[in-house]
This record gives sequence, C-alpha cells and structure tokens, in this order.
Amino acid sequence: MTPSPLIEPAQCALILVDQQAGLAFASGSADAQMLRNNGLAAAKTAVAFGLPIVVSTSASKVYSGPLMPAFRAVLPDVAPIERRNMNLWEDEAAHAAVVATGRKTLIFAGLLAEACISFPVLSALADGYRVFVVADACGGLTATSHDLALRRLEAAGATLTSWLQMLLELQRDWTRHDTYEAARAIVVEHGGGYGTGLAYARDMIKPA
Repeated sequence: MTPSPLIEPAQCALILVDQQAGLAFASGSADAQMLRNNGLAAAKTAVAFGLPIVVSTSASKVYSGPLMPAFRAVLPDVAPIERRNMNLWEDEAAHAAVVATGRKTLIFAGLLAEACISFPVLSALADGYRVFVVADACGGLTATSHDLALRRLEAAGATLTSWLQMLLELQRDWTRHDTYEAARAIVVEHGGGYGTGLAYARDMIKPA
C-alpha cells in the first residue's frame, strides 16, 4: 500500500531553529510580526498534537540572544540545544536529539532560511528523512534570498507548507475531539480573518 502523502501526528517531529531576537532582526523576507505569529502558531500546533519538539539556538551569548520569550512560554518544558555549527545536523547533541524522537518525518521552521534551515534540511533529506518546511514560519535575510533557499530545498525533495496547512493536515477531521479545541484556539489567535470567523461563528451559534 502506498503511504499517505498526508502527515499524521504519530509520524512527525518539529525542529524549531533559532527563534532568537538577533536573527529575527535580520529577517527581511516578511513582516516581523507576521513571521513571529506564524512561528508561534507552528510551535503551538506541535504542542497541541503531541509532536516531539527539538529546539536549537546558536550564538545566544554573543549575537542572537536566547530563545525569544514568547516561544519559551509556549515550550516551557523544552530545553534549547545551543550549537556552534550552522548546520544542526553536524552538531552531535542536536542531531542526537532529532534521532531520539524516533520520527522519520521532520517539520522545520525558524531562522534563517539561507543557512540554519537549509543546511539541516538538505542533510536530513540525504539521510533518508521525509522533510517538510513551514515556509511562512521561516525567515530569510531578503525576500529574494529566502525564495532561492526554499526553491533549492524543494528541488532537493523537501515539501513546502504553511503553519495553517500543517495544523489542518494534522487535525484532518473536526470531529477529532481530543485536539479540536486546541487546534481551534490556535486558528482563532493566529489565523487572521479565518480565526475571526471561527470566533464569530461560535458567538452566533450560542443557544439562547
């Protein structure tokens, strides 16, 4: 039987790369607030669906700063792994943490697309992993360099997605009651007009 092209919670791990202020300042590929919003939505989605989460940071004491407070609040029990290599796949501790998840489908999000996302994605693909990149939760130095990085990853075999598609693909069916409220809350908070519509619908449907 051909494996489903759709992702399932039991298959995946989220790899959240370098959500640090120094790198967020450098990200010019998208509006800074939107990029932060999308990254938080991806992190909350991973929590809601029980995905293993590996968080990496780099140069936190000399340039980039620690994991941003909003992400620490969403992931209070996940200790960031500080690394020296731009490629977390070449860092012994970070790579070991990914392998320890036991998952062969990896979902990447974070900063910056040109290096710290691209390098481990290419390495994971070479090692036989199925890799998704949450493109709207990744930032690049410029829109052009970000686009070129994503095009290279797609050509190498990575699948590009968005945080909302990730959430909806994991939920799949709104009658999955164990994750419904958490998934809905993420969309309401981070989903713009779609989220506003969900909140409005609940208000309107309340019994008299």
